[in-house]
Amino acid sequence: MNLSIIIPLLNEQESLPELHAWIVKVMIANQYSYEVIFIDDGSTDNSWQTIETLSKEDPNVKGIRFFKNYGKSQALHAGFAKAQGDVIITMDADLQDSPEEIPELFKMVTEGNFDLVSGWKKKRYDHVVTKNLPSKLFNWAARKTSGVYLNDFNCGLKAYQQKVIKNIEVSGEMHRYIPVLAKNAGFGKIGEKVVQHQARKYGESKFGMSRFINGFLDLITIWFLSRYGKRPMHLFGALGVIMFIFGFLATGFIIVVKLIKLYSGMHPLLVTENPLFYIALTTMIIGTQLFLAGFLGEIILRSNTHSERYKIASEVNL
Repeated sequence: MNLSIIIPLLNEQESLPELHAWIVKVMIANQYSYEVIFIDDGSTDNSWQTIETLSKEDPNVKGIRFFKNYGKSQALHAGFAKAQGDVIITMDADLQDSPEEIPELFKMVTEGNFDLVSGWKKKRYDHVVTKNLPSKLFNWAARKTSGVYLNDFNCGLKAYQQKVIKNIEVSGEMHRYIPVLAKNAGFGKIGEKVVQHQARKYGESKFGMSRFINGFLDLITIWFLSRYGKRPMHLFGALGVIMFIFGFLATGFIIVVKLIKLYSGMHPLLVTENPLFYIALTTMIIGTQLFLAGFLGEIILRSNTHSERYKIASEVNL
């Protein structure tokens, strides 16, 4: 099978028939073998009934329905698990992503040997203040933090080799960072293509300003996990040792100063009256706690037999 087209959705009953017809037109024109997997993420309208109708009319249409709204990442995860195509395309259901982009994305993956190709909605039809400006700031921060230099992390239109989506874990709200997850899993050939962005035709956007706040928090999480998820002692242990040494040296300084004053016949301050004493004590305690946190993290990683230590790309004669 050439293509698996995965479409997560929430309350998009009006756009689904039109989107399906558009996809079929593109598939027939390019003679692709394909499947369309709709993931209904807890819709409260008739989206699921529409998917059932489409699946009866077209055997290439498949559907997954959640009991409630779990989020886009969970919907994509479910779709990735079921996808059978050599190339996987993800797109939104609101008609803002054009299926006409699929052939070029498919070619970039199959002929250009990209592991992943992300769409870039260079010209957008969203509100400038509430979406465009926060999106630019978010993408800039994501580039600087992750080292993946894409212009539009939030674009839902992406293409993947099958091996990519089978070797990454999309959870929480990490769908924005699938390119980063792919890079961390060893898939470094990541491309970008300018795609057409269309104004929403039906309904209203399901995403508000809160997604950017959540996005920044998720960015911090993925940065930490990618750098220190497998070696927590390298962060917590190093910080703990530095803080403990600082506190220890400060304590030594206080003692030396007091001894010098006593030897000189001066009246020294009581240790408990010296503000530096409390700073030294606090840093030594925090340093010890950080070191123990890193040590415990290492023990947990080594005792967890289900933790993933590495992925095998291929084998021969085994």
